[in-house]
Amino acid sequence: MSWRKPHLVVAVCIATCASIVTLSYFQRSKLSFMFMPETKVCRGIPANDTITPLKDNRTFIIAPYFDHRKNKMTRVIAIVHHEDVKELYCWFCHPSSGQMHISKAEIDVHSDRFGFPYGATDLKCSEPEDWEPRYVSIHWSPNGDIDQLPLFEIRNHDPEGSVVEFTVCISTMFGEYNNILQFVQSMEMYKILGVGRVVIYKNSCSPLMEKVLDYYIAEGTVEIIPWPIDSYLKVSSHWHHSMDPKDIGYYGQITALNDCVYRNMYRSRYVLLNDADEIILPRKYADWKTMMQDLEEQHPDAGVFLFENYVFPKTVFTLTNKFNTSSWNSIPGVNILQHVLREPEEKHVVNPRKMIVNPRKVIQTSVHSALEAYGFSMLIPMDVALVYHCRASLQENLSRRLLIKDTTLWRYSMPLIGNVSNVLQQIAWSTGEYS
Repeated sequence: MSWRKPHLVVAVCIATCASIVTLSYFQRSKLSFMFMPETKVCRGIPANDTITPLKDNRTFIIAPYFDHRKNKMTRVIAIVHHEDVKELYCWFCHPSSGQMHISKAEIDVHSDRFGFPYGATDLKCSEPEDWEPRYVSIHWSPNGDIDQLPLFEIRNHDPEGSVVEFTVCISTMFGEYNNILQFVQSMEMYKILGVGRVVIYKNSCSPLMEKVLDYYIAEGTVEIIPWPIDSYLKVSSHWHHSMDPKDIGYYGQITALNDCVYRNMYRSRYVLLNDADEIILPRKYADWKTMMQDLEEQHPDAGVFLFENYVFPKTVFTLTNKFNTSSWNSIPGVNILQHVLREPEEKHVVNPRKMIVNPRKVIQTSVHSALEAYGFSMLIPMDVALVYHCRASLQENLSRRLLIKDTTLWRYSMPLIGNVSNVLQQIAWSTGEYS
């Protein structure tokens, strides 16, 4: 009989442990029920796409953002028809009771519409006084069936993702983009200069470009925001309606830039607004961090820093092959190290600028300037930094001797060549597997 007692003890222990595990499971189940997602309370159709059309077919919602910098308000980034949309209403939902609060939106179409009928728009929604909403629906009327309306989570209450020093916003990638080599060079230059995150609003690109993006996504550098704007509107690849009379200009670039500023408002100390073929290139400093530390000390009240854009024509090459980059010859795209001659400024022509901004001080932005901000805008002289823009020439009849040699980029040639070659090897292009 002596063997039965130890076995009985073991059986009791097993039963006790099983009871504890079972009780723990039910407790966790109860807790998960108690803390169910708030969307179970707030009715509506959850909006999960980057662009959500309303049933009026004249309003497209991008995202609502918590914005208490001045007033108790939710700011909704949207695209609207500047004439046809007269009224919109914000239907707020109480996160625990499901109580509704409806307020009329102030429709603020951005001034930089450039003649197109649709433009970037802020819908300014006054929030309820005595509670803080987490979800909102947008409707053309104060009356309707909430179950049939799209339901949006209000962003920036609890910012997600790591906080970085610099975020580059690239908008928008379209036209089956395939400038592979220049894109990789830009990405590696951004990393050398101090980028923590690159956000790309992607409409379309080539299969080869998808491989590059996959690499940088896996690395943790790139964040892709799908941007299927041409599924809803007739888009132009030009900036002004007179050049191409469509619904909206440049694939909705201005809307994407504004969304990127708000999306990264509390995830990044600074946001850079530029294209993939542009690099804000310091001339007096080694990187962006040391440059911005000095600029902020000199101009503590500034929120927007504007850098002059200079074109380095991609059709004008250096006369000598200074760097051994022959392994890149089979890669589609421009090799920026071969283009260090820039066009001079034109008299009586405003030189466009690109920006580094403190996103917490920006209210509305355009492509080349902030339309509204809490701080002032500071013009940065080109001896401090310039925008290196390697693209087709703007002054096509200019002779080579009138171009200005500017080898600032070459200061970074050693790490740039090594980093680019390493990326291309990791993507396995050196073996021809990209074809």
